Amino acid sequence: MKIHNSAFSSAILFILIILRYSALSLAEQIPSAAYDRVLFSERRCFHRENKETASPCKNNTQLGSAAVAECEVCSEAVLSLAQRPETVEWLKRIRRKIHENPELAFEETETSGLIREELDLMEVSYRYPLAKTGIRAWIGTGGPPFVAIRADMDALPIQEAAEWEYKSKVPGKMHACGHDAHVAMLTGAAKILKTREHLLKGTVILLFQPAEEAGNGAKRMMQDGALEDVEAIFAAHVSHEHPTGIIGSRPGPLLAGCGFFRAVISGKKAFAANPHHSVDPVLAASAAVISIQGIVSRESNPLDSQVVSVTSFNGGNNLDMIPDTVVIGGTFRAFSNTSFYQLLERIEQVIVEQASVYRCSAEVDFFEKEYTIYPPTVNDDRMYEHVKKVSIDLLGQKNFRVVPPMMGAEDFSFYSEVVPSAFFYIGIRNETLGSTHTGHSPYFMIDEDVLPIGAAAHATIAERYLIEHG
Repeated sequence: MKIHNSAFSSAILFILIILRYSALSLAEQIPSAAYDRVLFSERRCFHRENKETASPCKNNTQLGSAAVAECEVCSEAVLSLAQRPETVEWLKRIRRKIHENPELAFEETETSGLIREELDLMEVSYRYPLAKTGIRAWIGTGGPPFVAIRADMDALPIQEAAEWEYKSKVPGKMHACGHDAHVAMLTGAAKILKTREHLLKGTVILLFQPAEEAGNGAKRMMQDGALEDVEAIFAAHVSHEHPTGIIGSRPGPLLAGCGFFRAVISGKKAFAANPHHSVDPVLAASAAVISIQGIVSRESNPLDSQVVSVTSFNGGNNLDMIPDTVVIGGTFRAFSNTSFYQLLERIEQVIVEQASVYRCSAEVDFFEKEYTIYPPTVNDDRMYEHVKKVSIDLLGQKNFRVVPPMMGAEDFSFYSEVVPSAFFYIGIRNETLGSTHTGHSPYFMIDEDVLPIGAAAHATIAERYLIEHG
């Protein structure tokens, strides 16, 4: 059958218009980072004082030729200082001493003491304690602009299985996430910045933070004034996914918001031989677990990544008795606060309603009083570009990567809710040394060649920020 060309063209145009408007009406916009940040502050778990937060940094991306030259000289000089043999050995000594003596959240007294000893030797001013064991140090003019760099200090309750000379001396405790390296790198940055203090165009704030793993170290630091006057903040994390010395980051959402839940589903116990005498919480809990899986698969936008995982199910150990309670628990994650709180609400609704279907009751706890709810870690576009630019100048184009978002979580996100920030990774992967295991593994190892690179990156990011915003 033949169709006249003009009629065919009109029909095609009409179909395209219909499809376009259908797509516009059906597509759901993922919330912007700015809207999302406001949502988190207005909802539960993040109570901020009613005052204006630090204003965004001035846009000084168009630097003059003299400033550009100054930045290039800064990068070369800082890297040269960090790579001096005596500096490298000093960085290793600090990291190894901390690794041998790991301390859990809010117990980092020896770690904090070691840092303060080094700061005293450098004649760096600091305030202690913040958040029980934390430190806020400063180097520079004492005036604006103020830029912060943060390192976390706490270890994990893990028995180290890797065999090497500086293995953990504390049974059941280990630096299995690289925080010992983070402390060494930031202490190294302090030494470099102190050497170059006469060149700084403002003030660098150094934050040594406890309890990243526990979930409220950053909150406690902020409550104690860690971000006073700070207009931007940066932090790094070692990564086994990238070769040693590679720096990786991305603009926008980098790490997910994370929460945990525990639900107690209550019924009536009875002998298993007489189930009709019971109100069976096992059946109710099982239905809840199945139904929870439909929240992400059938209710969320497939382009807005989310996860709900039930990781615990406990109804007791008596094989001949239907219990009166079952406890289930797990975690949920999303890259926007909007989606995150939708998950939270639906998890509670599904568990309570499924319990009701089977004549049981349910109470759901999200551990909000313990501050275990993290917002997403969202990189400010300008701060990300700053990290990218500095990294390329410092290490070369091939040593910077744009990385995908990850479902992991970081309490650095609390800082990013208040001031513009950027979080980035520094690679430690080295097959020869065995530094290939993921964080929180008992076999976790670090290629210590990363230490001077991380120290130089921290120092250069801070110094260059002051040059560009002073």
